[in-house]
Amino acid sequence: MTRTRDRFQGHIAGVGSSSGTRVVVGRWHTTPLGPFTDVLVEKGGGHRVLLAPSDAVADYVTSTYEFDEVRVEPLSCTESESSWTVRSDSLSLDLTVGSRMPLGWLLRIVPRRVGASPTWARIVSPVARRVMPGVRTVGTALEGRQEFYGATDLRRIAAMTGQMDGEPLGSLADIDPPCRFGFSSTPRTPSVTTVVTTVVGST
Repeated sequence: MTRTRDRFQGHIAGVGSSSGTRVVVGRWHTTPLGPFTDVLVEKGGGHRVLLAPSDAVADYVTSTYEFDEVRVEPLSCTESESSWTVRSDSLSLDLTVGSRMPLGWLLRIVPRRVGASPTWARIVSPVARRVMPGVRTVGTALEGRQEFYGATDLRRIAAMTGQMDGEPLGSLADIDPPCRFGFSSTPRTPSVTTVVTTVVGST
């Protein structure tokens, strides 16, 4: 048996909405699969949908997280320091990115190489549980994979507009209840996290 270690570097945007739908967008710049965007949606009734840009991404994500439905469709994400624009056949989402949150300033104090490491994720795990309910920095995913989330920055999302399957999402709201794709949700407050995710598995 061979141990594998995959690293995904990028940003995760998490928002809730007044319709009850919660959306998590992964904008990944450096990964074993190349750059890509994926979207995890949990509707108000609990139905979990993965939007993936390719079969390869869909296969990897569904071997790590749980969904009720998987859609492979063209996905684009244009991001800047102040905005994200996400488009697919199913989803239209526009986010306004606001100021750095207090925790973001603390994360930036830690050298990036340290903050992105699995060792640091283990160290801060007990603190993350208390400070951000629903958030875990270390855990076990499907197929026995271990995941480590190394956050290095955190910015507030100030506004959003969008629709899913032609239905308006409504106004911006907290991610409440937490999303149920895996062992961890995004922070309750709508935000963009700069993160390095390390996935350790076996083949």
